[in-house]
Amino acid sequence: MFIIVQWKRFRVFAILGLILTFLISCSSPYLNLKTKEIEFWTIQLQPQFTNYFNQLIADFEADNPGLSVRWVDVPWSEMESKIEGAILTETLPDVVNLNSSFAHLLTRPNAWLNLDTILSDSVRNEYLPNLWQASQINGKSFGIPWYCTTNITIYNSQLFKQAEVDRPPTNYTELAKVAKQIKEKTDKYAFFVSFSPQGGNEVLESFGKMGAELIDVDGKAAFNTPVGEAVFKYWVDLYREGLLPEEVLTQGIQAGEDLYQAGETAMVFSGPELIEAIFENAPEIGKVSYPKSQITGKSDKKSIVLMNLAISSNTKLPDRALKFILFITNYQNQIAFTQETNVLPSTTKTLENSYFQNIPSNASNQDRARVISASQIFEAGVLLPPVKNLDQLKEIIYQNLQASMLGEKTIKQAIVDAASEWNKL
Repeated sequence: MFIIVQWKRFRVFAILGLILTFLISCSSPYLNLKTKEIEFWTIQLQPQFTNYFNQLIADFEADNPGLSVRWVDVPWSEMESKIEGAILTETLPDVVNLNSSFAHLLTRPNAWLNLDTILSDSVRNEYLPNLWQASQINGKSFGIPWYCTTNITIYNSQLFKQAEVDRPPTNYTELAKVAKQIKEKTDKYAFFVSFSPQGGNEVLESFGKMGAELIDVDGKAAFNTPVGEAVFKYWVDLYREGLLPEEVLTQGIQAGEDLYQAGETAMVFSGPELIEAIFENAPEIGKVSYPKSQITGKSDKKSIVLMNLAISSNTKLPDRALKFILFITNYQNQIAFTQETNVLPSTTKTLENSYFQNIPSNASNQDRARVISASQIFEAGVLLPPVKNLDQLKEIIYQNLQASMLGEKTIKQAIVDAASEWNKL
């Protein structure tokens, strides 16, 4: 009899427990994973930084019980089309990592949360003003700066000594003079820059550095001006005078790095991380290689590649998504990430860390390169316009530059044709 009574009591408690569990699961917001999960997209960070982000997410989830993060890493080649598809279908994740090359995607204001509505001035002021401005469209903030990179000049001191050049050039005027002197004294080229549509953006960015606009507020060509003509003439003259390798017409960035490591050019324009690669691939060249500031022009502007973080306007968790972004970009996590990846931070406090400010007494060229790169960030900006068909703009300008270099068109005709082709788009 006692066993039966006890069993009945157990059944009653078990049923009550099941009912209580059901009620909790229906009412508790913390157990509704669908509405309490932040979906987070990044651009090609796996597998190199998988451990870093797994730990970052684990730390965030530990500090925020009931909140989880689903991290999706997308290959670089797929990210732009994937975001565009998500905008069209209104399926954007809560937090999206955008690159400055995808800035045109921010021009879809209905897709993104206007951060000015949820951010205080004190938080906004923690970030470098020029980086914050680069994440704005028409004065409205749709992205929070995360990290960035700026190119530097790496030069072969031995070739400079042979050419009797005292110091590396700092602007395009000096660059042309140094190119001529190095070619005359050493029969080597001063540098390589790609005019291939599949190459880098150095030439396209040179317009902004030399004071020429690429497109106007209406999206029409703005480079058909005396200043734009001067930029065309600068590059055409260098090629026609034999001061640029013939490969500049057909080869991309890798060719420039290869030529430098083979001792065939005196300078290479790249990120600070290349110095370490030069030491590994070409130790003799690495021993005589030193970092210097990025080449600029009349505008004194320096180019930057910026990564930022945006929030979908359709997110059901705007406050939590913002909390996650501020966690990613806080001082501790920016220091950790920049040291892990050799990039630059977006907040003033992080940039003031001695890691970015002081060159140790036993500094390597990698240390020097990092500090030089960091010192450029204050006058740096995204020099490419936020247009969807940026690659087409580059192709049009580069192809017409090539036609003029090869004598198939005059400089004036090349500019007119380039402007006309762009405006037809």
